[in-house]
Amino acid sequence: MTTRPPSPAIARNPQPERAESNLPAAEHVGRLLSVNVGMPKDVSWQGRTVITGVFKDPVRGARRVGRLNVHGDGQGDLAGHGGEQRAVFVYQIDSYRYWERELGRNDFVYGQFGENFTVEGLADDEVCIGDRYKIGSASFEVTQPRVTCYRVGIRMNDPRVPALLVSHHRPGFYLRVLEEGEV
Repeated sequence: MTTRPPSPAIARNPQPERAESNLPAAEHVGRLLSVNVGMPKDVSWQGRTVITGVFKDPVRGARRVGRLNVHGDGQGDLAGHGGEQRAVFVYQIDSYRYWERELGRNDFVYGQFGENFTVEGLADDEVCIGDRYKIGSASFEVTQPRVTCYRVGIRMNDPRVPALLVSHHRPGFYLRVLEEGEV
């Protein structure tokens, strides 16, 4: 039997009010369960070919995070995905469990919702734009909730999913990279 190393803690980084202030120690608010990446590919969807990077797979070990993405990851539609303000997409494991019940499915794997980071903690209704987090040696800031597009429906093989993520208030959220590093 093999054991997995403990998941890295996600620490909330307090935002300094002024440069000389003494900041309190970081508060642990979650755990990184999986880092997921995937390169864009062409897929057939409703009679047409679509290029998408929504198919993300878990990776083992540490992964470098740069200003624009996680190493080995890519986006198929740069007009709606990626860039500095949407470098990393985060989705919460409690939302996985919710969707398993709601959709009557048990086939989900990490990266199922097209996320780069699958986390425990950091629920959509608790995270705020501007919150800062440290994972490994990298630092991040929440920039916006996910604006879902039809591509997550491709991954889920269910065209209703984008609308459901919004109407059930479980979209996930984007991070920008404040400090590049390893997660």
